[in-house]
Amino acid sequence: MKNRLTDLNDHLFMQLERLADETLTAEHIASEVDRTDAMVKIADKIVDNARLNLQACELVAKHGDRFMKHLPMLAEPATSAPVLDFKKKVEGGQ
Repeated sequence: MKNRLTDLNDHLFMQLERLADETLTAEHIASEVDRTDAMVKIADKIVDNARLNLQACELVAKHGDRFMKHLPMLAEPATSAPVLDFKKKVEGGQ
């Protein structure tokens, strides 16, 4: 798994195919059902998390200007790269 929602979708369809295998014994079916239940529980959490991320992005896109000053961790750059002061270079300052 590469940790993308499309990969999750692929895994869920693969599990569906395993459940549809008509050669499975009752014991194997029970095992696959247990496996499916675990996968669905995890998949639900992953989808809920993705939905929450999308809602946060929509909130920032629609109303970010209203609350960004109260959330400095969102306004800071993701990396701690040095900020270049081009004005000093243009004016000949050091």
